[in-house]
Amino acid sequence: MPLTDLTLRLLLAAGLGAAIGLEREYRQKPAGLRTNILIALGSALFTLISIQMGLAGRTPDRIAAQVVTGIGFLGGGAILRSGRNVHGMTTAATIWVNAAVGMAAGAGQFAIATATTTITLVVLSLLPPIEAFFERRAGLVNPHERTRDVN
Repeated sequence: MPLTDLTLRLLLAAGLGAAIGLEREYRQKPAGLRTNILIALGSALFTLISIQMGLAGRTPDRIAAQVVTGIGFLGGGAILRSGRNVHGMTTAATIWVNAAVGMAAGAGQFAIATATTTITLVVLSLLPPIEAFFERRAGLVNPHERTRDVN
């Protein structure tokens, strides 16, 4: 694979990870800009290594499968329980989807990676006010106090 193609895939992964990271940074979440760039970039790199191994006659799925396991461990570390409240579920899910975006970019699936990032940003930015509205309407949350992580 030409160096320019490898570089383009890694840069796309970093750029898409940065887009997600900027949204997380704006909301002051623990996994922000740098973390999301590194997750997408690392996932893309592992995917590229898997592809190269496949071209050399080895099984290309081993490394890619381990990315999913490793990301699950990383996302699990973002989830905290405090009494009856659970925090960090959206951050963990963002880590998970961001790794998938990085894998797609690393595999050369530019349209899928970009579309997934766009949908992710819509979900992260547009749904919290809608969730808050329904929670207030149901009387689940004091309008001035949020008790669960919806961001």
